[in-house]
Amino acid sequence: MFGVNLSSFNFLKNWQVETQQFAIIGLGRFGRAVCATLHHLRYDVLAVDREEKLVNQALNDRIADRVLCLDTTEPSALQEAGLFDFDIVIVAIGNYLAESIITTLNLKEGGVKHVVAKASSEVHVKLLKKVGADRVVFPEREMGCELARSLTRPRILDQFELDPDRSIVEIAVPEKFTGKTLAELDLRKSYGISVLAVGEENNLKINPGPGERLEKGQVMVALGSNRDLDRLPL
Repeated sequence: MFGVNLSSFNFLKNWQVETQQFAIIGLGRFGRAVCATLHHLRYDVLAVDREEKLVNQALNDRIADRVLCLDTTEPSALQEAGLFDFDIVIVAIGNYLAESIITTLNLKEGGVKHVVAKASSEVHVKLLKKVGADRVVFPEREMGCELARSLTRPRILDQFELDPDRSIVEIAVPEKFTGKTLAELDLRKSYGISVLAVGEENNLKINPGPGERLEKGQVMVALGSNRDLDRLPL
């Protein structure tokens, strides 16, 4: 439903990405995964790390268009490398608190419009937000939440969080809804949700009418508060 699976990089879904260029700072597991994914999607990717070994590995594996070795805590190094000219820079230095925070601050002070920063703890999240990060991601926590949802709500096939309280979900049509029309179900009144699409997973009917009948094996895409979406039958 939501295209390429970027479940670990949900921050990409929160913007209408018009830029064709991304810079990723930090080539650990998370940074490499982001680089490889964006490069595979044919975006222009600049990868940066201070460790020569990681830089050489990225070059050998060809996961980015350009790879640089530099100290991102130095504003002059960032400016000389052209990092301030990027619309979106992803700071993937999750395990080095000071370096992550200083790099994020340097990028914002250098005029970068959108800085996405990876955090490794709740305190790290708060500090990154205080120095101006536009989006903070905590992959370990997000993946843990996603795993918990998949185990307890197996009918939810995909979930796109609009904000902490509201989501769009793709869900297998519950058996309780099979054979009934949207008018008969009146899901907005019964559950407080809006149905955006219904049909086969690869052939959805957008904005279905009230006479649309739900069938076994179909999926539906619904919008609502997380609390209301959790009330949907299994």
